[in-house]
Amino acid sequence: MANIDLTRRTMLAGTAAGLTLSSGIARAAARTARALPKGFLWGAATAPHQVEGDNVNSDTWLFEHVKPTLFSESSGSACDSYHRYEEDMDIAKQIGLNCYRFGVEWARIEPVKGEFSQAELDHYERMVDACLKRGLAPVLTYSHFTTPRWFAASGGFEVRDSVDLFARYCERVTKAFGDRIALAATFNEPNVVYHAMAIPQFAMVKALAEAMRAAAAKACGSDRFASSTFGDPTLFEANMIEAHKQAYQAIKAGPGNFPVGVTLAMADEQGVGAGNKAAQHKHEIYDAWLKAPGDFVGVQAYSRNLIGPNGNLPVPAGAEQTQMGYEFYPPAIGGAVRYAAKVSGKPIYVTENGVATEDDTRRIAYIDGALAELRKCIDEGIDLRGYIHWSLLDNFEWIFGYRPKFGLVAVDRTTFKRTIKPSALHLGKYAKANRI
Repeated sequence: MANIDLTRRTMLAGTAAGLTLSSGIARAAARTARALPKGFLWGAATAPHQVEGDNVNSDTWLFEHVKPTLFSESSGSACDSYHRYEEDMDIAKQIGLNCYRFGVEWARIEPVKGEFSQAELDHYERMVDACLKRGLAPVLTYSHFTTPRWFAASGGFEVRDSVDLFARYCERVTKAFGDRIALAATFNEPNVVYHAMAIPQFAMVKALAEAMRAAAAKACGSDRFASSTFGDPTLFEANMIEAHKQAYQAIKAGPGNFPVGVTLAMADEQGVGAGNKAAQHKHEIYDAWLKAPGDFVGVQAYSRNLIGPNGNLPVPAGAEQTQMGYEFYPPAIGGAVRYAAKVSGKPIYVTENGVATEDDTRRIAYIDGALAELRKCIDEGIDLRGYIHWSLLDNFEWIFGYRPKFGLVAVDRTTFKRTIKPSALHLGKYAKANRI
């Protein structure tokens, strides 16, 4: 197993300093907070592979277990949310949220091509009903990065028949319980590979990623193995856009009458110096998806990118960094929301926003800073309809394993005991008041 450290440890301010800053922001926010429209969504997000556990038929499970691999560890039983989802929903309700974002796992529902598991469809239907029982609006993701192993071994979204296969899957899920869904995204961050390619660390892992794909193909007895996170976007982007279009039509056919869109990996792209490539960068990574069919755009932003004439610049010297190596920069969500609204002309939901840190006082400060920026966006006339935090739980963060802590709730890796953090209650105060 490869042992490459792709992140830099957080440079944390002291706990006392963090508390002082957070308290100051909170007092200022309380003085200026104004009510949001009725129906504004306040939530937290999860993704099936990251929380359910034992997703053995997925492409990602295989990636985790071949050699060489980019994954620092296996997802294993994750947070055991496949069995403990009601406890997770109880927590979301307890802290004051009114929606819960979760995904259905294609690899469970269609483990073999053309064979759909009624038992798994029933499982996810129970999840939808469990949300409604608690007064939580079910926000569904049809595909959160992972795909069935058979699908990846046949070329994934790099081949054209992927379009019909994905639309068929979305149609089947919608027929099962579409009449009870509140909001849904076809894909989670289908532009993430283009987004990652602009990061300097990408060059370090490209060769290893290709070796991992080759090992997965060999394990399947296939000549190829392609996923939406480890593949060639020049081959799969057009197919994924078409798959989104056809899935959108299949989902809108019902049952149900709920908004359907796509969520995008974004950042606040800030140009630095004459001749910077910020505008070009945004156009290449975001615009095709922002203009794709849909009723809304889900914006998922965590930090800013500084872009000069030659591309991305490093994090400024001395800047605080998160466990993911991002700059700690809460206002980033505002720049991403503004750009998405301008280009798409659609309503916006923040479907992910958060920070990887062991210091929960910094998460509180991050939430305050991000929400203050979103208040500005609303005041500017942007049609912002919800804020969904990433994530509800400390979970499996893909190639980085369990080290980064994004959760509002800690999860014991042995017992799966959930422990609500102060940041969860802090976000809940905003949600209960429906004010920023």
